[in-house]
Amino acid sequence: MPSHVCYIVPPYLLQGIAESQELGEGERQAAVKCLQHREAFTNHRCERFAALALPRAARNAALQASSQRKSIVPEVLLQNIVDSKDVDDDTKARALKDIERMRHTTSAYQKSITGEDEPKEAEEEEEEEEGTGADVGAASAAKKPKKKPTASGFYRAVHDAKNDEDEDNLPGVAVRVEGQKPVEDEAANAAYDNIGKVLEFYLEKFKWKSIDNRNMHVVSTVHFAEKYENAFWDPERNQMVFGDGDTFLYRFVNCIDVIGHELTHAITEHTSPLEYQGQPGALNEHVSDVFGIMIKQFVENETAEAADWLIGEGCLLPDVKGVALRNMKDPGTAYNDPRFGKDPQPPHMDGYKKVTQDNGGVHLYSGIPNRAFCLASVAFGGYSWEKAGQIWWKTMRSGRVPPRCTFIQFADVTTEVAEEEFGDEAAKIVRAAWNEVGVARKH
Repeated sequence: MPSHVCYIVPPYLLQGIAESQELGEGERQAAVKCLQHREAFTNHRCERFAALALPRAARNAALQASSQRKSIVPEVLLQNIVDSKDVDDDTKARALKDIERMRHTTSAYQKSITGEDEPKEAEEEEEEEEGTGADVGAASAAKKPKKKPTASGFYRAVHDAKNDEDEDNLPGVAVRVEGQKPVEDEAANAAYDNIGKVLEFYLEKFKWKSIDNRNMHVVSTVHFAEKYENAFWDPERNQMVFGDGDTFLYRFVNCIDVIGHELTHAITEHTSPLEYQGQPGALNEHVSDVFGIMIKQFVENETAEAADWLIGEGCLLPDVKGVALRNMKDPGTAYNDPRFGKDPQPPHMDGYKKVTQDNGGVHLYSGIPNRAFCLASVAFGGYSWEKAGQIWWKTMRSGRVPPRCTFIQFADVTTEVAEEEFGDEAAKIVRAAWNEVGVARKH
């Protein structure tokens, strides 16, 4: 079964560029090409999240068709780390250990994807990965004390597609791997650094290790296709892909909220998979925006009150009449350019109506719950991740969010979690935020 692909630039924005009479043929065709690429993969997301909602045995059988193991990178990449002159000895030792473990656990993995439990040995090895690289035999003889979580268990690897648009050739040529010094390619350095910041944020604020909470290695590719005005997470290959942009959109690797958004789609698969259609699909997009914006605010040390709440602020070229791809505080105001139109996101359920495009408006209607999160964060005061972010995170890990979750169901769970974690007043703040955007219980 194929997998889904997530794109940061919504299809309605690309469609506006493609249909604009204010632009030249070359500019319109570039947008058309991006749309065609998206169309070729857009149903993959629906299929993947539908599979994730199945019982375990059926789910693993369906996902097996993607031939993916999320906890490893190719052995050749790990060998590059081991052989590199730029990598420190500790990182080399971990890479070598990973290669050895990879070879020993392949057969165990083949059993696990049929629905059986993970072998105990594999779980123990995963726990050991959190340590400092001490001798494995000694570790098994005496149980190690628990240590403060670190992000050192995962590897980052950035590749160069060299403007090749064939996904079959991904990830491309490795240009920087974990532990190596900065290279001449600034896009590769930005991708490497910002991915690291995103994963450090998840670890520090939510005690979540990498993408799957088991130190999954993170691969990304820069310079995908010619003048490609988009960026996406491709779970079929377990990696981020960045275009260089062109006339309107660019610098995706420099936008940490964009990277946070995309990596959160992968993390959602491991918490509460939401079907990518209609309201659950809009919630899927919403959750990615929530964590993307928190990461941006964390890096910029902004409180909820002081923050601008703009997603993709750095992606629009200077001459575009707009400020970002989305405005969580005031949906529908992110851009208004005569060349490709106005931001169509409604800020309230009054503007919600069923549509067929964009998988039932998954990008279009994510602005409604986005605004609710913003309102709650500002009402709580302080930093967004201190209370509102914890509530949303624990909601996603609560087991109470169904794959076909509606806005009101999600609102109910966040309110319940707020009360459990922070008391009655917190629950009132969250419920009031949802009521403000029209997601309210009918009496």
